[in-house]
Amino acid sequence: MSARELQQQALDADTLLLEYLLGRERSYLWAVSATSVASFELPGRAEIETLAQRVYDRLKARPRRQAEGDRPGRVLELKTPRPESRGLRLRDQDEAQASEAAAALSRMLLGPVAELLGNKRLLIVADGSLQYVPFAALPDPTALTVGQESRPPLMVAHEIISMPSASTLAVLRRELAGRKPAAKTLAVLADPVFAKDDERIKTGARRAASQTGQPTPAPGAEIILRPISKNSDGEAGEARFSRLPFTRQEAEQIMALVAAGEGMKALDFEASRATAMSDQLSQYRYIHFATHGLADSERAELSTLVLSLFDEQGAPQEGFLRAHEIYNLNLPAELVTLSACETGLGKQVKGEGLVSLARGFMYAGAARVMVSLWNVNDQATSELMRRFYRKALVEGERPAAALRAAQIEMWRDKRWEAPYYWAAFTLQGEWR
Repeated sequence: MSARELQQQALDADTLLLEYLLGRERSYLWAVSATSVASFELPGRAEIETLAQRVYDRLKARPRRQAEGDRPGRVLELKTPRPESRGLRLRDQDEAQASEAAAALSRMLLGPVAELLGNKRLLIVADGSLQYVPFAALPDPTALTVGQESRPPLMVAHEIISMPSASTLAVLRRELAGRKPAAKTLAVLADPVFAKDDERIKTGARRAASQTGQPTPAPGAEIILRPISKNSDGEAGEARFSRLPFTRQEAEQIMALVAAGEGMKALDFEASRATAMSDQLSQYRYIHFATHGLADSERAELSTLVLSLFDEQGAPQEGFLRAHEIYNLNLPAELVTLSACETGLGKQVKGEGLVSLARGFMYAGAARVMVSLWNVNDQATSELMRRFYRKALVEGERPAAALRAAQIEMWRDKRWEAPYYWAAFTLQGEWR
């Protein structure tokens, strides 16, 4: 798609597209508005990605002054994490270094276009490791003058949307043109049953389940389970999925915003792969998954949402909803929210961006997808989602605007001000 076509089909006077291309010797940034195109030369890939990785690792580490009642996140990783990304709490010195690294990255990526930003909506087409950086959490480059102490994040002045490619939005709009909205409002799948000793399984059923052991993986599941069953020393161990208590609270709070008959709440055993793959979900405009997620950067087709692994009688069942299966679903939703860990990560494919769970849902018909970039905190995510859905469903804000407003509220709340708690979630797809 040419710049002219992009300007006509995807941009308006209040929107600026920023597209990055990383190269070995030098990188490039294109800033495209409805009436202009400008290009800028940036440092080479190694310099940018080294700094981006440092910022990413700092942002996803728990702050030292952790919130009271903070619980473990929706954490499952496919590879043994590096020491700097095991979720350890940042010391004061680390927090200061994280702030300086984020400022340096902002100057590098956004400094050249600072005068063009205004208060425009920003469509970000990132490349390489930049696809893992939440631009919303970077300090506004216009607030990085020497001696200035206040460094508000970019989201305060800008609505920010991530795009897999520059042409994605135009393609989406052609596909969505004339499509009637789904009849009902919201479907939520949350708090699945992961363990044979879960208290929700009847006593007799638990006894029977204990004799059968863990669920027998379907073809492909072993490929996923084997890597996550290693401990920090790389030794084999039992793969376990911990229950996420705040996902239930999250579901209850969200459903309370929906009129009777307009929502579907699938909890416990009903939060299953069978429910996710049924025709039921195609009836809803908003679809919300609150569970564990697994991202596989090497085998993107095996990235997975983990749903109930046992039925009500304690019998093992297939509970992995994989990316390659999501591509074949029929989900003409306005928004799919993946309230889980690392659902925005995937495999980099040249010319196509990240092949991930988000791309799968967009291919299945979703106009936009909300995803996460790291192992999110369970309680903070529940709080963010409550605020987001109130703004979207009750106050009638567009999903992109609702996410921005919810994240700003979290940032202004002393309890949740650290980007670790709110910055992981990004919106991909249609911003209107």
